Amino acid sequence: MPISIFEKLEAVREKRGAVAVALLDPDKKNDNDLLKMVQLVNDSDFDVVFVGGSLISDNEFESRIKAISENTDLPVIIFPGSSNQLSKHANGVLFLSLISGRNPQYLIGEHVKSAPVIRNLGIEVIPTAYILLDGGVRSSVEVISNTSPIPMNKKDIILAHALAGEYLGNKLIFLEAGSGAKQYAACENISFLSSQLNIPIVVGGGVNTPDAAHKLVSSGAGYIVSGTQIEKIPIRENLQTFTNAVHQR
Repeated sequence: MPISIFEKLEAVREKRGAVAVALLDPDKKNDNDLLKMVQLVNDSDFDVVFVGGSLISDNEFESRIKAISENTDLPVIIFPGSSNQLSKHANGVLFLSLISGRNPQYLIGEHVKSAPVIRNLGIEVIPTAYILLDGGVRSSVEVISNTSPIPMNKKDIILAHALAGEYLGNKLIFLEAGSGAKQYAACENISFLSSQLNIPIVVGGGVNTPDAAHKLVSSGAGYIVSGTQIEKIPIRENLQTFTNAVHQR
């Protein structure tokens, strides 16, 4: 039986200490630079590409994810903002359940709509518990999903949600502070959660420096997501320094 994408990523995490995730937003605002971003990712030692955004403002998701897939050898996994963000050109999809909110659309509604499509596409599914944290700014996820983030200082409440996500059978716990967050998931929370959970923790939102990435991985994070800094088209060496920190080099 062939090894799954998730198993390959877990093998990377075991070997390298953590997985460096490049998040690409397939919206028209990035059209002029999309392939530049892909090339930067290819040259900067990332391990996997997540593709998705809270809101895609046109109908070109399919063509953009096709372009991304054709220009990288890395696994391409959809990080969907809705059931409309699906494509045969991806290797897999995070089957996200926004368990920090109580909006039924993002707890089960989008899943019911997308499940038959995913089955027909034949792409791998990675069940993921998605927890929105308060990163100091009102995020697109908060607005679009009509849910409130959990305050960073409520670590017992965060843990309760994460455990629920694990017990429901999810393979990943995704802690999201939102794009452009002033504060990424607190390292003390990551340390606390990692001591209680048996599945990997993904951290996204506001992780913009090598020092932040290094501290998060040292605290127990297994996957570090970088998106905003890639959109700025930095020099390759800067991104390489970031992924080196993720891999604890």
